[in-house]
Amino acid sequence: MPQAEIPGTEVGPRTRPRWWTELPLILLVYFSYSAGRLLARGDVSTAVDHGLAILRLEKLLHINAEHPLNRLFTQEAWLGVPADFWYASLHYLVTPLLLVWMFRRRAEHYRAVRTWLMTSTFIGLIGFTLLPTCPPRLLSAGHGFVDTMAQYSSYGWWGGEASAPRGLGGMTNQYAAMPSLHVGWALWCGVMLWRHGGNRWARAAGVAYPLLTTIVVMGTANHYFLDAVAGAAVMGLGFLLTGPVTRALDTLRALPATRLAPAAGASPASGSPFVSAGCQTSAGERIPRQRSAVPGAADGPGASPADTGEGAAAAAR
Repeated sequence: MPQAEIPGTEVGPRTRPRWWTELPLILLVYFSYSAGRLLARGDVSTAVDHGLAILRLEKLLHINAEHPLNRLFTQEAWLGVPADFWYASLHYLVTPLLLVWMFRRRAEHYRAVRTWLMTSTFIGLIGFTLLPTCPPRLLSAGHGFVDTMAQYSSYGWWGGEASAPRGLGGMTNQYAAMPSLHVGWALWCGVMLWRHGGNRWARAAGVAYPLLTTIVVMGTANHYFLDAVAGAAVMGLGFLLTGPVTRALDTLRALPATRLAPAAGASPASGSPFVSAGCQTSAGERIPRQRSAVPGAADGPGASPADTGEGAAAAAR
């Protein structure tokens, strides 16, 4: 796992984010992501063409690992059923749990890693929009893929048409395969466990989780190998953009404060001839009965009003 510091993770006096502002923000991003997947359905024939093009490229490069994995998961239920549970559940459980853990235990790094995750998610949404892709499981039977989610649907809570709960398959975009954010989010989780887990077991999980997720998405025929590669690339691009995005958000947040701040060098109480509304004095002039700012030699515990301030002036007269 990389050891490079995540841009924007500098520890400083920044105020810790509050959960009541973070939760609506995360929900907004998630629902925007879900709605965007629905809106980016695209033309089915175009999605199928993109899927076949990816498959041909993989065969040309001899990296089409989806076929042997899918045959294994289809023939061995003891592998296929857990893989389907993995695909349908962990994506939505592990990622938010690690986000909450970072918020509570690694607050100094939370803002940067949250920005990294959200930036990458929006980049993935752009990919869904520009490149709708048919997953292997939805290709015609002649291409040799079996939809394990449909084959083992009686074992789980998902329906035969998608990884969504039964009856809700029509509310998902089944052609949002490129890039694989299952793999992208799993990679983010792996980095969090590797960098911040604190022990060898956490680091082992940080390596195993994204690798096993990559095997699962291919074995269940939900993604091509190049979808997984694209998911990792999206996370890499989001990592590089974390610093600029954080600074842009800081600039936007500072704009209202900049408008309300007084002019540079100006102080409400320094250099102004006004001491209160409607009362003006000139430089060096004192308000009647005002004591001298610098005590004189005669000042002391027993000094009388005639020895200091206005009393001294009166005595001189």
